[in-house]
Amino acid sequence: MLNAETYVTKTRGIGGKIREKIEDFYVEEIPLIKPSGKGQNVWIWIEKRNRTTLDVVIDIAKKLHIDRRRMGFAGMKDKYAVARQWICVSNIDPDEIKNLKIRGVKFLKIVRHEKKLRLGQLIGNKFRIIVRNVKNPKNAAKDAKKTFKTLSEIGVPNYYGWQRFGKPRSNTHLIGKALIKNDLKKAVDLYVGNPFPGEPEKIKKARKLYDLGEIEKSYESMPKTLQYERTILRILLKDKKKGKLDDKSYLKAILALPKPLTRMFIHAYQSYLFNKVVSERCKLGINKYVEGDILVNNQNRIINTENAEKLVKEFKAHPTAPLYGTKVPLASGKVGKIEKKVLKEENLKLNDFKCELIPKLGTHGIRRPIRFRVYDTKVEALSNGVLLEFSIPKGCYATAVLREVMKKDVA
Repeated sequence: MLNAETYVTKTRGIGGKIREKIEDFYVEEIPLIKPSGKGQNVWIWIEKRNRTTLDVVIDIAKKLHIDRRRMGFAGMKDKYAVARQWICVSNIDPDEIKNLKIRGVKFLKIVRHEKKLRLGQLIGNKFRIIVRNVKNPKNAAKDAKKTFKTLSEIGVPNYYGWQRFGKPRSNTHLIGKALIKNDLKKAVDLYVGNPFPGEPEKIKKARKLYDLGEIEKSYESMPKTLQYERTILRILLKDKKKGKLDDKSYLKAILALPKPLTRMFIHAYQSYLFNKVVSERCKLGINKYVEGDILVNNQNRIINTENAEKLVKEFKAHPTAPLYGTKVPLASGKVGKIEKKVLKEENLKLNDFKCELIPKLGTHGIRRPIRFRVYDTKVEALSNGVLLEFSIPKGCYATAVLREVMKKDVA
């Protein structure tokens, strides 16, 4: 996890490896609403393997010959996993769906409902994960139980996981920083060029050609699967043939990307900074109110600090860190010093988040809890590893829990 440097438990880590097999990582959505059996919308309880939620939704839309916007889901689930979740298709008959064949997907239930399923309409997710290559599984299971006990009492650091930054190509946050600093050429250079270890050789070659200024050769070499890189290269190539590349060329290239993708770059940089603050704030005590803290309740609303210590201990309130933006309030006291120090180290001001050259990417920012609660925990020693079961709230990362249990970076 980028910038995750602090552990809040002192128990021994169990080490090991996750995702040795797809079946080792199981996640199931905890729904906020269950379909009623009546209505013009159809909800499908799916099980997917080794596929992203978005890829599955796009495939279903293609098979049904419908606009992707007629579909909905509550949240994205891990790709390298067996995952169960609800997805929704609006204004359709269940008979049109039941015989669909989608790669890597099973339809477990098909149920009518009055309303569409919206993003965020879930309570959380429950996980069943096997950690393999563990020394002495029985002792490891005991250590894992102790860690779970502590985490259930004080909370888990609310770090953003590697999914937020991408792997092996973990540079989305750097692209976000370039956009915030209005350095559009740098953003494009980082996105199209800048080959990473672990990428296929064909992709590395195309990226290197871009870095050498060989835009046409880079375009010819770039695999067609990297459609957004090719889109940018096509625009730059067209402008280069007309004359010199300038800021307008790079602006056109950025604007040609889907808005959710460009916003993802900004979110990744906010997440990178958030992790940095959380790592420092946790050193002061994850389950303590520190003078100057900004607290939120379980509905993520800022509250006053009366009876703060008691509310934090009871998980009715939580210290927060900023997802930086133009209007986000900063803490005071010791905590405020941490938040301002991170800005200074990154040579940032809150107003930078206006993204003056691309205002639609600007963000006001928000306060986010520095911890979350893990519940329904269970540990079992296996012959070749340890089985971990737990549930966490929506928007939180299972890898943050695993990191504390295993005492190592986890992706």
